[in-house]
Amino acid sequence: MTDLLVTPFERPYLARALVELLLLGGLAAVVGVFVLLRRLAFLTDALTHTVFPGVVIGFLIGGQDGVFPGALVVAFVAAGLFTLLSASRRVGEDAALAILLTGFFAVGVVLVSRRSSYTADLTTFLFGRVLTVRVSDIVATAAVAVVVLAVLAALRKELLLVAFDPRAAQAAGYRVAALDLALNLAIALVVVAAVRAVGTVLVIALIVVPAATARLLSDRLAVVTAAAVGLGMAAGWIGLLISYHVSVRAEVRLATGATVVLVLVAAYLLALAFAGARAGLRRRAVAAAVGPGSAAGQDGAAAEAAAGQDAGAVDAAAALGRAR
Repeated sequence: MTDLLVTPFERPYLARALVELLLLGGLAAVVGVFVLLRRLAFLTDALTHTVFPGVVIGFLIGGQDGVFPGALVVAFVAAGLFTLLSASRRVGEDAALAILLTGFFAVGVVLVSRRSSYTADLTTFLFGRVLTVRVSDIVATAAVAVVVLAVLAALRKELLLVAFDPRAAQAAGYRVAALDLALNLAIALVVVAAVRAVGTVLVIALIVVPAATARLLSDRLAVVTAAAVGLGMAAGWIGLLISYHVSVRAEVRLATGATVVLVLVAAYLLALAFAGARAGLRRRAVAAAVGPGSAAGQDGAAAEAAAGQDAGAVDAAAALGRAR
């Protein structure tokens, strides 16, 4: 068992890849909880595409060392533009996202298509190469994690208040636009940090899927966050192991980033099946307790279903009270 789970990481390149995926899995999961609360999954997807021209420009100017700063600059510009456009009454959030996504991504494709190694470069930028991660990349990811987690910790109450009741937050004197910008920049930083490991396409899975999976298992914010972090880190480890063993022993090449994403999706499907089975057992238990076919049984089942639907609202109200 040790040979299967631990021995592969004695190789330096696999050890570096594991550290990078563990950092990204935990960081992206924490940000993903706020993305889930604010329903910003589409924004996250848009940012993964808008950083593409920054990745290309940085690579053209400085090679691999220029990817991170290039993506960082463009991500900040995109996050600022989205916050500005979405605050305008004439442009809706969905329209602003569509404009940014298509415009920035098209610029990136035009730039990368001018290189002779167009296909190889495009594949690397879109899907990443986690096995080529360097120590400097890990250091950059760790620095991003410190900054993002510090911002989220400092603004936690305000961000929760905006997530659950933006009008109350505005009435209380909070600058909602500034809080939106802070969260958008945090998302952008995570996207940039994950570009080299999993590329600009698959990073959305690292952010959204762990939080969505954890939400199926609990209504408590602290539990959801802890479960999402655990799942994000475990998926990186398991996905890396599967990719390594299948590629080495079965001689079937598996992309590591895509394998990690498939592990996350499989976990989500299992959690979805578990949540459905648990809800079914609760309904049957309520119906059996009050008697089948009775009006009380029907009312009890309806009340149980309503309670299940409102569990998130109760948790939201509690969190809102703490934020105030």
